[in-house]
Amino acid sequence: MMSRTLDGRLSIRFFNGKELILRNLVTGLFLIISIFILFLISLNLGTIDTGLHDFWRLVRGEEIEQQSYFALWDVRLPRLALAFLIGWCVAVSGAILQPIARNPLADPGLFGISHGSLTTTILLLAFVPAASRVLIAFASLAGGLGTAILLIVLVGNRHAGGLVILLMGIAVATVLASVNSFLILYLPTEASYNASSWMAGSLFQANWLSVTAFIPLFLFSLVAMLMAGHSLNRYDLGSELALALGEPVIVSRPLLLLFAVLLSAASVTIVGPLAFLGILAPQLAQFLTGANGSGRLYLSGLVGANLVIGADIISKNATTISMPLGLTTTILGVPLFIVVLRLRTLRQYFHK
Repeated sequence: MMSRTLDGRLSIRFFNGKELILRNLVTGLFLIISIFILFLISLNLGTIDTGLHDFWRLVRGEEIEQQSYFALWDVRLPRLALAFLIGWCVAVSGAILQPIARNPLADPGLFGISHGSLTTTILLLAFVPAASRVLIAFASLAGGLGTAILLIVLVGNRHAGGLVILLMGIAVATVLASVNSFLILYLPTEASYNASSWMAGSLFQANWLSVTAFIPLFLFSLVAMLMAGHSLNRYDLGSELALALGEPVIVSRPLLLLFAVLLSAASVTIVGPLAFLGILAPQLAQFLTGANGSGRLYLSGLVGANLVIGADIISKNATTISMPLGLTTTILGVPLFIVVLRLRTLRQYFHK
């Protein structure tokens, strides 16, 4: 049935006591429609003249030209699916870390998680150039997890506030970034070039194997995000208040960090780091709806998917050569971030 929250927003209340904010639902539907529109646009763009018409014939099981089949099934569709999954995972990772640190600028890069994944991956590519994708994935995950464990050990005290966690993450990230720069500078030329290209971020090697590997993680995140919502709401109040409200900080904080690491490291493995996405997507979701908890996680994931698919469209078609996805995401994201900050300032000014 329809009701209102304490701050006056319309919501749908279920019999089990759960409620769904109507504004969050409408925004989520709008973001899904936006993804669908971007999907149709991207499907029709490319050097081979094929698109929605051939896709519809493919869905119906009809024969299409071999060239069109290759462009749609082997290139464009897995690239779009992977763009959605990568955008979702990186954005959700940032949305988890920001309440823990109580800082809107917290993301996998600022905590050193992305840098840890990069370090182990660069080392593997340097010493085992022919490493398989599975081995690279394990190396990336090990680096991210190792960084998270190191961060948990260094923070130590369960009463440590978000500022302590953030500053410790910045220190770890700075050291790892220096290590990565040293490796790229002194590696052999070919290995250094491959590492630099990978660090720029790209969906060039997207295929159905990568998408299939990501789907279980995506499904797991849907359930885990629903369970993590209440904990993140308490972390928004600070570690001490979260403890006072019964949050088992010593257990939940490492679990949330590991969840964020899993999402971030998997993304880094496939496309490399996407700078700024983990900051921007949660901030856009927060600006659009003011949602918190699980709602903010789901909306952040949808915003992240929109941004990566949109950035991929630009990277493929803005210039004669394909731009790195990480660069395009930053070029697209920074102006949006500035606009959001400006609109938020104006909103606060007029509400006074």
